[in-house]
Amino acid sequence: MTGRPEAPADACRAVFFDLDGTLIDTAPDMVAILADLLADNGAEALPYSLARASVSNGAMGLIRLAFPEADDDTRERFYDEYLDRYERIVCVNSTLFPGLPAILDDLDRRNLPWGVVTNKPQRMTEPLLAKLGLDRRAACIVSGDTLRQRKPDPEPLLLASRLAGVPPAQSIYVGDAERDIAAGRAAGMVTIAAGYGYIVSGDDPAGWRADQVAADTVELAKLIREAVTLGRKAS
Repeated sequence: MTGRPEAPADACRAVFFDLDGTLIDTAPDMVAILADLLADNGAEALPYSLARASVSNGAMGLIRLAFPEADDDTRERFYDEYLDRYERIVCVNSTLFPGLPAILDDLDRRNLPWGVVTNKPQRMTEPLLAKLGLDRRAACIVSGDTLRQRKPDPEPLLLASRLAGVPPAQSIYVGDAERDIAAGRAAGMVTIAAGYGYIVSGDDPAGWRADQVAADTVELAKLIREAVTLGRKAS
């Protein structure tokens, strides 16, 4: 750090990530579990690209997509079964998105805290991060059941900010769903839409009112680097 110019007062000092579709590509495992559940119930698998785009909607979103005619009780049963299956194989083919290891390494070198704020239940979130060796590196892990509130409510992000010891106004939140950006904006954070993530057909990250949209992780790295060295509104 010696010899590096001091960042301006308005520079960001922490970065928080959504999990599925932003930090980690969990689609290979989550779609495989859905395919097995469909097969066991006599239904055909969905096209991978269709199911992948819906992974950010969580297990219940996938269940609604796969079983559109099911009643509420049946969906709840499928949901519980999906989570049980997922918990047993939470990280087989899930990996950090290309470019994310370098981004996290850069944040660590700069002694800038980073963390995860996700709507994914804790029983899947923490084992997944542990499998990838990220649990002890993260300054905070806020799961979908850590609080009663979930995104798009800003409370999970405000908790992450407190745990990391960095004010929301000096923090970045990166997410691949409109609820992520809404939560980040409500928390007073700089927001970056992950345009490379799980985006359903017809949805447009440019319309989410994020401060920036990263088309890929190369652009994401550039935007984060500028925000932490040149100031929070770098473009």
